[in-house]
Amino acid sequence: MTTAPEHDSVPQVNEVVRDRMAATLEYVFDQVGRSSLAGLDPLFLAPALAQTTLALFDSPGRVLEAVSRYYTDVAQAQVVAGARAMGHDLPGPVVPGPDRRFADPAWSDNPAFWLLRQQYEIFSRTVSALTQGADVPAAVARKTAFATGTVLDAIAPTNFLATNPAALKKAVETGGQSLARGMKTFLDDLADNNGQPRQIQPDAHKAGRDMALTPGKVVFRNDLMELIQYQPSTATVHEIPLLFSPPWINKYYVLDLAPGRSLVEWAVSKGHTVFLISYRNPDETMRTVTMDDYLLSGPLTAMDVIRDITGSPSVNLLGLCLGGTLTTALLAYLDATGAGDRVNSATFLNTLIDFSEPGMLGVFTDERLIAKLEVSMQETGFLPADSMRGTFDLLRGNDLIWSYAVNNWLLGEEPPAFDLLSWNADATRMPADMHSFYLRSCYLENQLATGTMELAGQELKVPAIKQDLYFLAAEQDHIAPWRSSYAGALLPTGKVRFVLSNSGHIAGIVNPPNPKSTHRVLENEPLPAEPDQWLAKATRHAGTWWEDWAGWIGDHAGAMRKPPTSGNRKHQALADAPGTYVFGA
Repeated sequence: MTTAPEHDSVPQVNEVVRDRMAATLEYVFDQVGRSSLAGLDPLFLAPALAQTTLALFDSPGRVLEAVSRYYTDVAQAQVVAGARAMGHDLPGPVVPGPDRRFADPAWSDNPAFWLLRQQYEIFSRTVSALTQGADVPAAVARKTAFATGTVLDAIAPTNFLATNPAALKKAVETGGQSLARGMKTFLDDLADNNGQPRQIQPDAHKAGRDMALTPGKVVFRNDLMELIQYQPSTATVHEIPLLFSPPWINKYYVLDLAPGRSLVEWAVSKGHTVFLISYRNPDETMRTVTMDDYLLSGPLTAMDVIRDITGSPSVNLLGLCLGGTLTTALLAYLDATGAGDRVNSATFLNTLIDFSEPGMLGVFTDERLIAKLEVSMQETGFLPADSMRGTFDLLRGNDLIWSYAVNNWLLGEEPPAFDLLSWNADATRMPADMHSFYLRSCYLENQLATGTMELAGQELKVPAIKQDLYFLAAEQDHIAPWRSSYAGALLPTGKVRFVLSNSGHIAGIVNPPNPKSTHRVLENEPLPAEPDQWLAKATRHAGTWWEDWAGWIGDHAGAMRKPPTSGNRKHQALADAPGTYVFGA
């Protein structure tokens, strides 16, 4: 095996030359960003790749070692493939982990396909080793990892007909009909879906027909939101009502997805009087709507209506994602105005409060990209729905892009009907002024965590939050990484219960009782300072976090009473749930 020279024995690249190269590249990319060529690199990934490449010049020993290992492993894989062709079951240089893309038996049984996968895995490992070893700032490392990961996902052999054994077998079995169907689907997607593979069957699920079916009434409406009060399903209910604060990045009914998969339905069945905010889908008339408006005209107004209807002086809050970030701001705002007792407890689902480590979303939220986005939003008054949905799809390219390209285009199949993806496709816009403030104050400046955010004339101090809090995070969350959510859970001074669910950002929330569900929790101890310390101590339990939360929220919801009326004389029913704003296109 070839041995790479020691790092210290290899001469460093001349610093003057390196600095001149860096300055030249920065100038070139700055000019590209200002020109019409910017569309060739809309995420400004090239400067990060260039900086990473320059950083590798400072570690030539590491580069030589990685390249040497690459060629050694490729040669070994070729020898092993020859042996496997003669009937010898030998292992290769890479032992791949579970990967649904390579589920077809040919990837392990056929020597040619086995070698192809080995070569792909070796190349991917080499690229990762090189880029992860570069001494660059965290923001640059994120962009580089995203760029290289996106390319590696795209060039996987499973994405091409000639190197996908499942697609080749399907073509033979169907006499070419699968290829004909796939080509037709591809052309339709090229013409009508921006060249992206469709994730859903049209009209497979619809709000009010298959989803968002928990019975209730719209009891209040303003220009920003409708407030839904759900019909009780128990003879008595807890005296403290429960208000759901969803994000307005997507429509609310991820919390009321389908019977048996609805967190709203679950809470109602546990004896809670549930109210939920359904936000209006913004258009150009809402360009000047701000985060202040969402605070004052959203949950704060909803709390006033709930007090009028139920007579309860306080509520329990549940916030999801951006709705959870707004819930944090609301708690700090109420404390600053001397009205903190209006909230009894709060639950946060996959929520970021501390944005210092935003995960891969940081790729889309640097100064250059936000400034570019602001120019675009000023023309329209909003961020288009497709822009936000496309961002989230890119973060999980294998699951949300390439798996559908293979299924729809290479195998000629229809995408499976899945309620979560139907909800995801029902995307919303974002008001220009609000979205600009959100990106800058949270992702760029981390104002909420540092105590410098100001909303509605009040400076918000998260440590002033003293209520009991329940934080739910998900192990595979790519939007609100669980360790970042944990960092936010350390900021309030109230008693915090932190729970880690299996699965991802949305599937970790839509998690009704099922045999695959698990969650971790640390009982009867304060949260350790570091998330991995918590992970080492926490106990994994079988079952969904829904069951854990049901006990916690029940303990915080007061005594049982007769259910309140649906609305009242002041707040009469305006429509049946799911209301009208949910259908805003």
